[in-house]
Amino acid sequence: MRRTAAALTSLAAVATTTLVAGPAVAARTAVACALPRTEAHHSLGLDTWNASYPRPVRGLDAVIIFLSFPDSRPTVSTEELAADHFPATSDFFRRASYGRFDLRVHPQHDWVRMPKTSKAYAIRRDWVPDQRAAFLGDAIKAADSRVDFSKYDIVYLVADPDAPGVDSDATKVVNFDEPMHADGKEIKRVVTVFEHHPPDRNVLAHETGHVFDLPDLYHRPEDGKGDWDTYVGDWDVMGSQFGLAPDLFGWQKWKLGWLGPSQVVCLQGGSDGLRTLEPLSAELRGRTGGPRLMVVRTAEDHAVAIEARSATGNDGTTCTEGILLYRVRGGQASGGGPVEVIDTHPRTEACGGRSVYPPLADAPLQVGETFTVPGERIRVQVMDRTKSGAWNVKVTTKV
Repeated sequence: MRRTAAALTSLAAVATTTLVAGPAVAARTAVACALPRTEAHHSLGLDTWNASYPRPVRGLDAVIIFLSFPDSRPTVSTEELAADHFPATSDFFRRASYGRFDLRVHPQHDWVRMPKTSKAYAIRRDWVPDQRAAFLGDAIKAADSRVDFSKYDIVYLVADPDAPGVDSDATKVVNFDEPMHADGKEIKRVVTVFEHHPPDRNVLAHETGHVFDLPDLYHRPEDGKGDWDTYVGDWDVMGSQFGLAPDLFGWQKWKLGWLGPSQVVCLQGGSDGLRTLEPLSAELRGRTGGPRLMVVRTAEDHAVAIEARSATGNDGTTCTEGILLYRVRGGQASGGGPVEVIDTHPRTEACGGRSVYPPLADAPLQVGETFTVPGERIRVQVMDRTKSGAWNVKVTTKV
């Protein structure tokens, strides 16, 4: 369903950051690289925030409602189902946000009985809107006598995984054309959870990302066949929840408010920039930490982003480390390739049998390597690493 239109609010104020590159200053205010938000669904433009979505820069409360059906008796406890996803999902966001966001969950540990059988709702990935609306309406109505919806920012509806009509592929976020109402609260979207027990890894980190206006970064083949991970491979949970390095891209963290002005370096054309990049997933050092993201704006709604990815935090299982480059397109809709990782080693691959897409597993640049971005006047050189594990990177924006 289409997202509800909403008034726009300005992003937090940004300040000037600079790159030391001899006598030249090769940076400008971070806002100069903030692509404009467009009407594209989950646009990665970030000059404004879409106020119809909660922004995760504070603690948010989520309710978990467990749904049973007349045609099945649950064999898994609500405690077990809650533990399938939490605290792992909250921990993912705590690490990704550098402790700036706290996802507080409130499981309602009893089963809410749905009025119809699980098969009656014809649950599936590409759900018929009328049947999906009936399911959601019945669920909110059935739970309303036990749940005070006014207390919560996020609603998770977790179905009995063993009910015969439940399809695990139907887990997703549903946005309403017209909000539902309960306890004086507008409910603009819910997360429907139909996972097996145990569930897919990081599945609710992915779906909760949509609650915060983040797009799907995978490529969905039109005929249903082919590889889904050609755009970003392992490098963001919004691309694949099974990725080896599933932390959110620095661009997404910037959009969400987790990277501040001192951590985003916007490069202007015609000069060189030498900067030390802290690993994206590493914990902050000091109050703000050093730069995590370098950006070169290449068009009105296009940019090239540069960040360091290392085996820390949410990226602890990565099979390669280095300087990752990717294109961002603010006007491209969710699922249409708003981010594409640039493969700096296009003739090789890595981590076969582990990576979701081995051709991009070795996409990052290594120490001593230089790469010129195809079609752009941008050259990236990885000079060396510091003793603390940061990366010294030189970017030339006029080759």
